Amino acid sequence: MTSLKKLLLGEQGLVVIFAIAFAIVALTVPNFLTERNMLGLLQSVVTIGIVACTMMFCLASRDFDLSVGSTVAFSGMVAVMASNASGSIVIGLLAALLCGGAVGLVNGVVIARFRINALITTLATMQIVRGLALIASDGRAVGINDPGFYQLALSKFLGIPSPIWVMAAFFVLFGFVLNRTVFGKNTLAIGGNPEASRLAGVNVSNMRIWIFMLQGLVCAVAGVLLASRITSGQPNAATGLELSVISACVLGGVSLAGGRAAMTGVIVGVLIMGIAENVMNLLNIQAFYQYVVRGLILLLAVLLDNLRSAAAGGRT
Repeated sequence: MTSLKKLLLGEQGLVVIFAIAFAIVALTVPNFLTERNMLGLLQSVVTIGIVACTMMFCLASRDFDLSVGSTVAFSGMVAVMASNASGSIVIGLLAALLCGGAVGLVNGVVIARFRINALITTLATMQIVRGLALIASDGRAVGINDPGFYQLALSKFLGIPSPIWVMAAFFVLFGFVLNRTVFGKNTLAIGGNPEASRLAGVNVSNMRIWIFMLQGLVCAVAGVLLASRITSGQPNAATGLELSVISACVLGGVSLAGGRAAMTGVIVGVLIMGIAENVMNLLNIQAFYQYVVRGLILLLAVLLDNLRSAAAGGRT
């Protein structure tokens, strides 16, 4: 019984549960395994998947970032507005990266230097950045002038849309950073014991600032791709994204208490979120009930995190 519990709560157990759930859904839900639906499913999780790559680092270092949804919307809108004004998509992309990085820098400095709680800080910037997006656009969607901007999301390579390739590249890149670099190991060390990390020579404050800056830059990339896919800059886009991303990370084994994270688990968590959404749409479940399901998934994620923490505590 103890061995079964360890398996189910471990990273391998999550993959096994996901495989079983995927097989059941594939056998019971009509049209689930069609190529069109699979590509649509992966397209639908691109934003969550990209942002989860760096949210993993935030959570692993004992921090939160609730401003990711607002940053995605603001960055996408800035990219569209800058492209329209300058006539250059490249300038639009650079402007989006600059804005996303700036939001991340502000979050990091306020949290690390002024020692303000991450939850409160990012809750404040979530409101501020969303407000800036609404002010800049006068509360309306901003249309795209250059048709080339659409190709960022519509272009394909080997029959697979480019945003899916970008998400896959981010999974590989940040998986490598987490497992094979000093930055990744220091992130986990800070989450495990910040004071011990500081005594060991890790600049904890600078690390936290860099993590939040990375989060902002990645949100900018996600925002540009989202704006291209929905064919406009939307100040109200990505509302509630932060909860979906955190749910995916925690489902994937990232500890809310910090110090534990694995990219393979995050990928599975992202896919679980996407499949749940996809199945509800295929079964024509009303949007009202979908809110309930998302809330239940978040509760399940926190419950699993508590069980994993208890199991880890029992082994030490």
